[in-house]
Amino acid sequence: MKHLPKHLRPRWRYLAVGIETWPNATLDRRSFQRALWYSAGNLLGDAGSADVDLTLLSFSHGTGTGEAVVRARREHVAEARAAVACVSEVDGDPVGIHVRGISGTVRACEERYMGRAGATSTQRDVAFGDAERPAVVRADACDVRTESGYVGATTFDTE
Repeated sequence: MKHLPKHLRPRWRYLAVGIETWPNATLDRRSFQRALWYSAGNLLGDAGSADVDLTLLSFSHGTGTGEAVVRARREHVAEARAAVACVSEVDGDPVGIHVRGISGTVRACEERYMGRAGATSTQRDVAFGDAERPAVVRADACDVRTESGYVGATTFDTE
């Protein structure tokens, strides 16, 4: 089968997506892709989500942070950003998602916007709510373990 001429091939844009979760959340590639499709389908409808054609190209997630590269059609970047922003949970775990940037090639996307989620996290005890509590500390953010689950805090809240 012959390739399409260059002017007839679909044009793509690549979205660098930053992901934040609680430290005990476990996300995998398949569940994140399903959440993207579900979000696009709910926001744009079946025809709109087919036009945007969100595809997860790369995905990584560690203790509380992660990143992904999502492919979308060039003409539908605004709809793709909106659909990505509508993802609020993956497999019942709440997530915070933000688009770091958009690029025309995967390589440029990875070089410009990826690798920033590599911040190291440490496990230590912090003073929170008049008690010593275990926490996962990343840069200036702390996820403090309480009886009812994790609480997001800053370094000023834990002193």
